[in-house]
Amino acid sequence: MGKGGQSVQSSSRNAIKTTKDGHWVSPYNPLDPKAPELPSKGEIKAVIPKECFERSYIHSMYFVARDTAMAAGCAYIAYQTLSTDLPADLASVDALKWFLGWNTYAFWMGCILTGHWVLAHECGHGAFSPSQTFNDFWGFIMHQALLVPYFAWQYTHAKHHRRTNNTMDGESHVPNSKDEMGLVNGVERHGGYAAIHEAIGDGPFAMLQIFAHLVVGWPLYLLGLASTGRLGNDGKPLDGEIIDHYRPWSKMFPSKLRFKVALSTVGVIASWVGLYFAAQKYGVLPVSLWYMGPLMWNQAWLVLYTWLQHNDPSVPQYGPDEWTWVKGALSTIDRPYGIFDFFHHKIGSTHVAHHLFHEMPFYKADVATAAIKAFLEPKGLYNYDPTPWYMAMWRVAKTCHYIDDLNGIQYYKSLEDIPLSKDLKKD
Repeated sequence: MGKGGQSVQSSSRNAIKTTKDGHWVSPYNPLDPKAPELPSKGEIKAVIPKECFERSYIHSMYFVARDTAMAAGCAYIAYQTLSTDLPADLASVDALKWFLGWNTYAFWMGCILTGHWVLAHECGHGAFSPSQTFNDFWGFIMHQALLVPYFAWQYTHAKHHRRTNNTMDGESHVPNSKDEMGLVNGVERHGGYAAIHEAIGDGPFAMLQIFAHLVVGWPLYLLGLASTGRLGNDGKPLDGEIIDHYRPWSKMFPSKLRFKVALSTVGVIASWVGLYFAAQKYGVLPVSLWYMGPLMWNQAWLVLYTWLQHNDPSVPQYGPDEWTWVKGALSTIDRPYGIFDFFHHKIGSTHVAHHLFHEMPFYKADVATAAIKAFLEPKGLYNYDPTPWYMAMWRVAKTCHYIDDLNGIQYYKSLEDIPLSKDLKKD
């Protein structure tokens, strides 16, 4: 039996392990007495060609120019083919074409802008160029244009890398405990998500999970209302206190960052003011069609990546008593994203390399991933799930709901395996 009581099939250590129903399973199980010893960060770095860590101003700015050209092209095509005027007859064929046209534009422009978002993310990590001042200049522009508080998120994302899959001090997509899900004694539903799941059923609850993550998850996270860690920057429990990305005095940040956090907040406010005046001049509908639609797709993509690259029922979460940096980093999963790898600079298919060495530029991550895979895979330590991303998303939405405890080695569990209240009453 494998993790969580799953039957695991594999013909060899290097083969992809799956459950009996064909779902991918991580090859590393820290609860297994025969689990391999983890290498150090230095040992992993030693197998990567040194040129993978060389950063280039010209190479990075080429991708900024490339993505900007694609965004301009997408906007030009939409401008030439679509009208911002609402069709007079909403039940007409023309209205259907209008609706499909603007949604197509929103999807592809959001997809392209996610490339800019990834480039700004590279800036925050210091992987964009050898100069952090240059990085922060371009990162600030690209992220603020997408309503991201650059310096605030730069800090919290760095913490996400420092504390990956840490149940207490992690950052973003920190798992809920069974108590937080509304479970008592592990099987009794006493409210919260557990009660919602029982009320609406398995499939609708998975759809609710996807909606919560991809549609409202990002703004809720920035506001400190979802997915943040359980400890403040001082290492003390928050006990329900909200830690957002906008207040310079938020317990999410050390005092030395207050000016930068304030600068980011002012930048976001300035962006919203610009949108307000644009709406006053051109109308709410045109601004929504040109900007807000693509922004929602952009936010969906970035949450999807952070959600899927670290979560699977077979990938461990570690309490403070078990967590180490290497354990957390090696809990990352590489996944295939097809054509979207081109637009998003392979952030999802080379994510293991990125979490191990965030200072490495993305355009060298392919070479680094091949070296890391050759080193880690024979040891049973490299996570690659070949499942198409949309199928993996559905599976994670159905199976990764909570963990039993915040200590020790934990695995995600599903509310689908919890008895319904009516069935418990029968017993």
